Amino acid sequence: MEETITEGIRVQVESFYLDAHSTPEENRYVFAYHIRLKNLSQRTVQLMRRHWIITDSSGEINEVKGDGVVGDQPVLAPDEEYEYTSGSHLKSPVGTMQGTYQMTSTDGEEFEVTIPCFTLAVPGKIN
Repeated sequence: MEETITEGIRVQVESFYLDAHSTPEENRYVFAYHIRLKNLSQRTVQLMRRHWIITDSSGEINEVKGDGVVGDQPVLAPDEEYEYTSGSHLKSPVGTMQGTYQMTSTDGEEFEVTIPCFTLAVPGKIN
């Protein structure tokens, strides 16, 4: 599990290969990732936007930007957690994802929270 803490917001990420949804013969490798956010700060914050950078082992880079996560813009009071699972697909059996969340505090301050770089890999493809 990968983890970062930025501005008092902890982000933990774990990824999984979804063999049943993948078709390697068509260069389609599907992954899920589970994210747990925890507000370690003393202020209430809201996740407004996300920005992902997805890179596969052939060097292809895709950027994904949008409002919130999985259709939600969660509000986290101090010590609250929020978890979600989402997915991504690659054209190669190995890649990485990383990015940022744009957050806003109740006092109107906007700040970025780092999503740690994590590996997407078909089991056995990385020693």
